[in-house]
Amino acid sequence: MSINSTVLSTPTGPLSILADHDGQVLAAGFTPDPEALPALIHPSLRAPVRQRADLGPTTDAVRSYLDGDLAAIDSVPVRQHTGGEFMAHAWQVLRDVPPGAPVTYTGYAALAGRPPAVRAAAAACARNAAALFVPCHRVLRTDGSLGGYRWGLDVKKWLLGHERRLTAS
Repeated sequence: MSINSTVLSTPTGPLSILADHDGQVLAAGFTPDPEALPALIHPSLRAPVRQRADLGPTTDAVRSYLDGDLAAIDSVPVRQHTGGEFMAHAWQVLRDVPPGAPVTYTGYAALAGRPPAVRAAAAACARNAAALFVPCHRVLRTDGSLGGYRWGLDVKKWLLGHERRLTAS
């Protein structure tokens, strides 16, 4: 078995995506080098990486998102393996945070059902391997500042601005 990879151009730089044979996203990140992503994947999900020009519905979803259909990425299946129930649940909750309506880490912990677990919510963002598809860029510090982002604050700022522009009424 192998992992399929592609690199897509975005206004904020290249987006590399790794997907399994069923089309489930295993990892994604704003890097030109898909070979940098397997380290983010749980060892049980790793396999040789095979370059592809296109990942079908996943590629289409990213292009639609970039063209303004912010919900297009919501239906892309994601497969991340964790060591705990909270992490998997927190990632699913994060997929339900609407574009243009970022939450704070405190708010995210509450949405995940564990209001005092702000550090665990932050850890879920930090350990998220499927950037964009599990939109950890939609989580901000309590004071509204950007906080951290594995792929750089310029990328996070662009993603939030893109979503804000398209959802502003």
